[in-house]
Amino acid sequence: MARAPGPSARLKLTLSYAAFLMLAGAMLLAVVWVFLLRYVPVDATRTEGGFFPGRNDLMRAFFPPAAWSLFFLLVLGVLGGWFLAGRMLAPLTRITTATRRAASGSLSHRIELEGGRDEFRELADAFDGMLARLEAQDAEQRRFAANASHELRTPLAITQTLLDVARSDPDHDAAVLIERLHAVNGRAIDLTEALLLLSRTEQRAFTRQPVDLSLTAEEAGESLLPLAEKHGVTIETSGDVTPALGSPALLLQLVTNLLHNAIVHNTGRHGLVTVTTRCRSGAAVLTVENTGDPLDPRLVATLTEPFRRGTDRIRSDQAGVGLGLAIVQSITTAHDGTLTLTPRPGGGLRVVVELPATPASPGKDRAGEVVGLPTGSPPAV
Repeated sequence: MARAPGPSARLKLTLSYAAFLMLAGAMLLAVVWVFLLRYVPVDATRTEGGFFPGRNDLMRAFFPPAAWSLFFLLVLGVLGGWFLAGRMLAPLTRITTATRRAASGSLSHRIELEGGRDEFRELADAFDGMLARLEAQDAEQRRFAANASHELRTPLAITQTLLDVARSDPDHDAAVLIERLHAVNGRAIDLTEALLLLSRTEQRAFTRQPVDLSLTAEEAGESLLPLAEKHGVTIETSGDVTPALGSPALLLQLVTNLLHNAIVHNTGRHGLVTVTTRCRSGAAVLTVENTGDPLDPRLVATLTEPFRRGTDRIRSDQAGVGLGLAIVQSITTAHDGTLTLTPRPGGGLRVVVELPATPASPGKDRAGEVVGLPTGSPPAV
């Protein structure tokens, strides 16, 4: 915003210091006048004891040095005030420089103001923390954009390849081509919808209302029952009524993503997914555990990053688009909750979601309810 030029803060402080010194000097002279000179006779007197100067004589002798003293205080106030104001405002100058560099796009610069804790140091530390967060978010957005571009380019490239093959081979089976194009197009649609959902979730554009996480877990388990049966995985749910506050649709998406991830990254035949819900210390807690391959804790810490997959396995039809846990993290954050991922000792993953709870009357226990039973012997994923 354009502003009219004005006096600097350093000049204002300098004038303030000088004015204060002048005022203090004038008050001292006033004290001399009030308590001393006004009690002296106006005219001088001569007695046998000697000569006694009058008030006029004392004023002629006192006022010139007093005026020079005030002038000296004025000079001292201006010079000393300019120097002290510069020392006081030096941290603010560094903060302003860092702000301008950040506005120009340089988020890696830090103020790192030395010295003891005061108002300027607290402001500089807060600004450094803000720059660190902005730099991390900028790097994450750049990485997300690059990954999203790559993921979106893949189905388009496959479609182009299929069309080129069909053009070069007129006798190619059209039904096979249509089936493959349908699968590729479906994957592109799923990826686009996941990106839109992730964007809407980060904007927190939803209405909060009471939700029972135990019923949400049951609904998600029932919807994924065919997938669990195909992979030979059993889903078990247990827990009491677990009231939470949030969007029913987004929380259902959260649980569905967790269960889908637990199914497709399971051990295959005789795999197990357990879902428990409970209230703890004013929080609604959802826990999803699955059997599976042993996971490195360092890898688990990165699973919520977009397009991050836990293994190098070849992608199957149900492997998702790499945004499942990223959406879970986004939904959890939008609901002011916490998401914790830890590897299980025997292999697999344990995910704990804690959300703000709402008061509710206790319901009956659903412990031990089996939602899905394995059938057949599908291949492991």
